Amino acid sequence: MTTTTGSAPADLTALARQTSSGRVSTMAQGLVGSEILKIAADIRALIRSGKKICNLTVGDFDPKQFPIPEKLKAEITKALDRGETNYPPSDGVLELRQAVQRYYARELGLNYPVESFLICGGARPVIYGTYRTLVDPGDRVIYPLPSWNNNHYIHQLGAVGVPVPCRPEDRFLPTLESLRPHFPGARMVCLNSPLNPTGTAIDEASLRGICEGILAENRRREEKGERPLYLMYDQVYWPLCVGGTRHVTPPQLIPGMARYTVFVDGISKAFAATGVRVGWAVGPVDVIERMSAILGHVGAWAPRAEQVATVALLDDPAACAAYNTVFLSGIQRRLDLLHGGFQAMKAKGLPVESIAPMGAIYLTVRIHPFGKKAGGQTLATNTDIRKWVLDAASIGIVPFQAFGVPEDSGWFRLSIGAAGEAEIAEALPRLEQALRSLA
Repeated sequence: MTTTTGSAPADLTALARQTSSGRVSTMAQGLVGSEILKIAADIRALIRSGKKICNLTVGDFDPKQFPIPEKLKAEITKALDRGETNYPPSDGVLELRQAVQRYYARELGLNYPVESFLICGGARPVIYGTYRTLVDPGDRVIYPLPSWNNNHYIHQLGAVGVPVPCRPEDRFLPTLESLRPHFPGARMVCLNSPLNPTGTAIDEASLRGICEGILAENRRREEKGERPLYLMYDQVYWPLCVGGTRHVTPPQLIPGMARYTVFVDGISKAFAATGVRVGWAVGPVDVIERMSAILGHVGAWAPRAEQVATVALLDDPAACAAYNTVFLSGIQRRLDLLHGGFQAMKAKGLPVESIAPMGAIYLTVRIHPFGKKAGGQTLATNTDIRKWVLDAASIGIVPFQAFGVPEDSGWFRLSIGAAGEAEIAEALPRLEQALRSLA
């Protein structure tokens, strides 16, 4: 390698920091950054400064609390030692596509051809790929509120978002009655179960009704020669159902939905492997083939060594089950501890409530001391409450505004992926004391 020597490097700092209008695309200019990541960054800065925080913000796992399976870790090392470091096929290592095919047949009772499986670098490229493959500028996309990041993908595509507010009495889950009026003319419906941010899961009757509504809409469209309405079904949390919750899928309930459903899935949440970056799409072959071409140009594939290691993990049902038992037990204990703490505070007349957890790593809580004063400041918005909870109780939480909900109703997401049971147990009395101190 040849480098220029003999003179000091040019200081480009001032030039690099200059800004002016028109330097980026209109889409990039209008794209809003993640409020969750901003809140989490602020909390990490506080922790680095020495403050002790119970961090219930980012939907991630602290490896000290939830390590990846030993088998997955060992197989990644073996693959690297074998030199599995070159490009994988753009649609994924064939052996992994086949392993996911077997995994779906074994665990979900879904038998798809191998061409229906596309491996990606986590679940996010699958979501982006689904949008990019099915949605044109100006197309309408239906999604529930609260939900994760649909508004940002819609912005990137130049689509038209159709947010459907969901009620706490429905566990913040959509119903056929709330979705069906928006079906005519729409291109895609987005569902996530178990749901980020609420930790609740759609039941069989509700999902069946929604699927029947989509199929009825598509029969009408087929008669008129119109494009179909698709369902993006994000089930990346499906192995993390708790409290007797049973996960259901559209094609399992109505096989005809296989023509219109694209699954978003991966090992990120099921095996606490968010940084390993192995996800997959499953869907109709014609859709998956086009999505593969799009993401191939993006280079959104998972690393080869991690793909090869995931084959060994998924093809070992005993190892998967053993890991899941311990993993799920830890998740359940933390969620139950939080939920029990909030229910106890509610029983004491404090302005809080929570919805019983059903899955994922989230608890939905309401903290609503609106009108109360803390240090002379009146708590009037969710942001006020979030900052007060952080300052007064050293707990980091995320308001539902980060998931598209506009109103200040006191609802928040609490994530247990990076918190230990002792941390949670110590944090709850701090919150109770803070609530009691309000004037």
